[in-house]
Amino acid sequence: MMSSAKVPSSVKMKPLPKSLAKKLNDDLTVSLAMLKAGLKRKPKLPPVDYARRFANEKILQQRRYCDAFALWRACANKACRRHRRCSGDQHACLKRAIVTVPRTEQWRVRETILAATPRNIGAPEREARKLMPVDFYV
Repeated sequence: MMSSAKVPSSVKMKPLPKSLAKKLNDDLTVSLAMLKAGLKRKPKLPPVDYARRFANEKILQQRRYCDAFALWRACANKACRRHRRCSGDQHACLKRAIVTVPRTEQWRVRETILAATPRNIGAPEREARKLMPVDFYV
């Protein structure tokens, strides 16, 4: 048998703020609806597909860094200077210039890219976007 514990009359409980109470209620409603509907996990991505998507996003991320650091200005490739963006081998260009770009600038650009990343992006793309420029060569 359970004993009922009485709260002393000297202890006063504060009510929750309305905004917090509404959020908790909404969260509970969503959770219960998911359970009722039979919460199903998304199937995991096969390793080959994960690696392919990660490699593709890694190439795009290197190009984003090249463009953000304006490496096209000093590039020997005429197409890069003409288009004012990386149009050649972004891997070689970023590797060559990584020592000249200050670490604080690299961090700032990475944070800007992460802030612009959609919340619903896939796992391989998210992991590639989290990489700092120096991480591509370690």
